[in-house]
Amino acid sequence: MLIGVPIEIKDHEYRVGLTPASVRELCRHGHRVTLQHDAGAAIGFSNEDYLDAGAVIVDRAQQIFDESELIVKVKEPQPEECKMLHQGQLLFTYLHLAPDLEQTELLLASGATCIAYETVTDDSGTLPLLAPMSVVAGRLSVQAGAHYLEKIQGGRGVLLSGVPGVAPAKVTVIGGGVVGNNAAYMAVGMGADVTILDRSLARLSQLDIEYAGRVRCVYSTASAIEEYALESDLVIGAVLVPGATAPKVLTRDSIRHMQGGSVVVDVAIDQGGSFETSKPTTHKNPVYVVDDVVHYCVTNMPGAVARTATQALNNAVLPFALGLAEKGAGALLEDRNLRNGLNVHRGQVTYRAVSEALGLDYVDAATALAGSG
Repeated sequence: MLIGVPIEIKDHEYRVGLTPASVRELCRHGHRVTLQHDAGAAIGFSNEDYLDAGAVIVDRAQQIFDESELIVKVKEPQPEECKMLHQGQLLFTYLHLAPDLEQTELLLASGATCIAYETVTDDSGTLPLLAPMSVVAGRLSVQAGAHYLEKIQGGRGVLLSGVPGVAPAKVTVIGGGVVGNNAAYMAVGMGADVTILDRSLARLSQLDIEYAGRVRCVYSTASAIEEYALESDLVIGAVLVPGATAPKVLTRDSIRHMQGGSVVVDVAIDQGGSFETSKPTTHKNPVYVVDDVVHYCVTNMPGAVARTATQALNNAVLPFALGLAEKGAGALLEDRNLRNGLNVHRGQVTYRAVSEALGLDYVDAATALAGSG
């Protein structure tokens, strides 16, 4: 199969769909890889590295999209990329369609088969292609929050760890999944006073044992979220409903009553955001202020540490990419975990949460694949 890797064109996105090591593996299995010139150069993967791994380098994205049977990316295709996709082509990348009607409609119009990293599952029911970026984003959320708590950045002027004689900052993490756990891990490591809220008692029990009393584990209700947010220096939104629009767990009224100069980091922003005051931002302009509360809502947070993130993502993506390269769309019929990643197929929405969020007709993935022959 001919696999194409274009340069990512989202604002300040330096990750690349395949590393040289991944290219080498695909070529060893008899596949061909075409890479856009300098697609990995920003993070230290030179054109020569890719040529040595067996790739062919081309200058234009158009050539990648015109000729490739499988496109492997990182971030959702931008409108101009969607318009280059065509019938029968496979697209494998993060999509985050639930809050994005424009992208969804463009993908439907393309006729392509579009598989979202964030909804591919494994046999335990977890999300193996979302997990590595959730780890990165969770850890980055505390790093970013600590930075914007600095007075010169518009924050309260609070050090997460405090110092002897001065209490540490209070950090509230809403959601105890992969993002939330990794946010807590970083916040605890930096010496903060950390609370995690979650609706799963089993998960809270696991976290309580894991952190051995170093983290306050609280059952998540609207009242509890408001109580802890109002006294926090940093609040991190880490809620997830796979493939669906994120629930709004922190209200505009709660934000209004938070301490001036406190910081909120909405890791769920690429699924629409979990705070009522959230709106997407970029690495170029990452923050804005509402009611004296600093909001960090960057939609591609892991892009800030693009080399680490690319390597972590490729470790998870490669086995699935090999499956698609070997069997094409047939791999989706054979592998239910990969099929769970199918969001759009030949003009049909094949992921229920996307159809419900956007008010579009839904067709079961297996039915859509069988119907397309």
